[in-house]
Amino acid sequence: MSELMIKYNALTAEEFIELWQSVWDGAPSLAQTRLALEHTLFRVSVYDGEKVVAMARMIGDMGLDYYIKDVIVHPDYQRQGIGRRLIGELFSFIRKNGIRGTEVFVELCAMPDKIPFYEKFGFDQNEARRLKQMLVIE
Repeated sequence: MSELMIKYNALTAEEFIELWQSVWDGAPSLAQTRLALEHTLFRVSVYDGEKVVAMARMIGDMGLDYYIKDVIVHPDYQRQGIGRRLIGELFSFIRKNGIRGTEVFVELCAMPDKIPFYEKFGFDQNEARRLKQMLVIE
């Protein structure tokens, strides 16, 4: 394994899909992914040589709310501190771009087995329940 390298806003749609498929089924289409990345506030990715091994992205309005999306570390690279580094990079982005002297919401959705990981960063659960709908666009 070569030295890991962090890149900002460089993750391609193809790399996104490759990482998605390493942990989940049903990857989004290439067109959807390209559009999503085009409208992402910030994305950070980690490479082992030329191979993407981790990513995270931030969406939001830059004023009141930031939402962490798609934190993925390839299974072969988990438990090496890469996820912590990704979250740290996202927090750095918020601190650099937020309005000084204000508070902002930083939100995410996590599977139950990942909640202890996020709690280490100060995230906590509230009484709100996540509602979702997969809307078919024809």
